[in-house]
Amino acid sequence: MDTSFAETLVKVIEWRRYFHQYPELSYQEIKTSSYVADQLRDMGWIVRIGVGGHGLIADLDGASPGKRIALRADMDALPIQDQKKVEYRSRISGVMHACGHDGHTSALMGAAALLVASRDDWSGSVRLIFQPAEEIPPGGAKAMIRDGALDGVDEIYGIHLWTPLPAGKIATTVGSMMAAADEFTIVIKGEGGHGGLPHQTVDSVTIGAHFVVNLQSVVSRNIDPVEPGVISVGSIHAGTAHNVIADECRLQGTIRTMTAEMRSYARKRIEEVLVATCNMFGAKYSIDFMLGYPPLVNHTKQVEHVIQIASDLYGAERVQICKPVMAAEDFAYYLEQLPGCFIFVGAGNESCSAPHHHPHFDIDESALEVSMRLLYKLATSR
Repeated sequence: MDTSFAETLVKVIEWRRYFHQYPELSYQEIKTSSYVADQLRDMGWIVRIGVGGHGLIADLDGASPGKRIALRADMDALPIQDQKKVEYRSRISGVMHACGHDGHTSALMGAAALLVASRDDWSGSVRLIFQPAEEIPPGGAKAMIRDGALDGVDEIYGIHLWTPLPAGKIATTVGSMMAAADEFTIVIKGEGGHGGLPHQTVDSVTIGAHFVVNLQSVVSRNIDPVEPGVISVGSIHAGTAHNVIADECRLQGTIRTMTAEMRSYARKRIEEVLVATCNMFGAKYSIDFMLGYPPLVNHTKQVEHVIQIASDLYGAERVQICKPVMAAEDFAYYLEQLPGCFIFVGAGNESCSAPHHHPHFDIDESALEVSMRLLYKLATSR
């Protein structure tokens, strides 16, 4: 490891710990964005702020003309109280980087520094995309695309620090890698009444319970067993007292699918099951679907490129093809527009084993070196 690389890595860790102490929620990344912009300008990047809200893009040309490669990092944190006992724990009450976005941002800033230092050694140009609001749909990616973040870009790459994967490992896959995430809200409308006189009512709670049970048949009996799919009801609310039959039952849930076809079919089948269940008991209903991020689909050529670069850097034994993950990512929108690849960088160890979005979430900071070096190589290997 040369001196300039080592010095940059030290800075990356400092940046990551700074962002971890001062996190900002989705759509509120004002100070984070300003800090990143100032650092990049000092390095010599041409920076444009206010892209897609609090996002920014930065451009740098190499020694000769060539492809423009985009690299993306997300900047937002989550509404979670940091419960770790570390010196860099969040200083903002109720807000925490519990998904690694602080590491994504700092690793890309490190790659930016390396790119400036080696500017005479690579061709083409590089665009850095620092994105707000990945955690909350509609997300920041669509807004950044709308504001021109991908204009003139040929390929795009992004990394996600991933604690289920051991530090030192790198994983990706061809095709669908992460799920579409849609939501539904259902209100079953019955007729309330006395708890001791159920025959005079249309019991929305009973109907809701039947619907939840019937809904399980969509994945188990209507979807191909080898096709990934999840339908989960996460919230049920009804009633006001132990002896009152509720006239309404409100249910909320999530749908996770890996293809556009299955995404459409799942919504259709959920409503069919709801109609049949309500008809059976004589109830009415309303249903509202909120479409979240689409499936994240990697492109074959770019996946092969990532695997080759990662293998050259760290050895083929540290690079693997991963199974699809039913979490969602709005990087999917970039991949709908351009060839590219999303990559998991292992960030877990014995002391960093808490799941993502957990109050004790932390990363093995050796993953920052892997991320920075990988992003740099993806930008400069044409």
